[in-house]
Amino acid sequence: MPGSGKSTIGFELSKRLNKNFYDVDKYIEEIEKRSINEIFKMGEEYFREIESKAIEEISKKNLSVIATGGGAIKLKRNMDILRENGIVIFINRSLKNIFEDIDIEGRPLLKNDKERLYKLYEERYSLYKKFCDYEVINDDNLENVINNIVNILNEVIR
Repeated sequence: MPGSGKSTIGFELSKRLNKNFYDVDKYIEEIEKRSINEIFKMGEEYFREIESKAIEEISKKNLSVIATGGGAIKLKRNMDILRENGIVIFINRSLKNIFEDIDIEGRPLLKNDKERLYKLYEERYSLYKKFCDYEVINDDNLENVINNIVNILNEVIR
């Protein structure tokens, strides 16, 4: 979900694990030389195609932490690529906490429409649950969330 903490948690996790970090949206902006908002003006389908290519490219990089956009889940091929090449963790955060923390104006799918976040949650929640290998609740401080993920990874690696 937008505002769930994927980028922040992913970055901090990569530092803890001493691995490369890739934020798919930032990667797209660097490759396309324009903002996500500008790309979205060409249509969501156009953006999703670019996003899929970026996920495929990034997934080929070994031992990295990847933060996808919240809508990457909408295309099964994205999830197949990510699951084939790694572990998918669903960062689950309450809508209440998301509303308290994010700037809706900077989010293309949420701009000027708070109700849209509720709709996105309804549309995507079952997909997040379906495609994740693990779920981590992000309702605690950042350090505890990172510790929870590290504990999961330690169990998987054993």
